[in-house]
Amino acid sequence: MHNLGFALDGAWRVLVAGLALGAGLPILFALGIRSLAWADAGGAAPRPAGRALGYGLFAVVVLGVLLGITFIVATGFGKALSFDHIYPTIVPKH
Repeated sequence: MHNLGFALDGAWRVLVAGLALGAGLPILFALGIRSLAWADAGGAAPRPAGRALGYGLFAVVVLGVLLGITFIVATGFGKALSFDHIYPTIVPKH
C-alpha cells in the first residue's frame, strides 16, 4: 500500500509539471498577445499598462524556455540544475 502512495505522489508531480510547462507557457504567451491587442485598442487611447503586461508575460515565457533548455543541456553533460540560490546554477550530480 505504501508503494501506491509513492506512485501517486510521483504521478501528481508529473501532472503538475506537465500542466505548468506544457499548457502554462502557451497560455501565458496567448495572454501576452491578448494584452498587446488590448493595449492598442484600435482607435481608442493607447493603454501602456497593457503593453507592459504583454512584454512582462513574454519575458516570463522566454525565461521558462531558457530554463528548460538549460535543464536539458545540463542533464546531457551529466550535471544537475540547482535552485539553492536566487538564480539557477549548474552543479555536478551527486
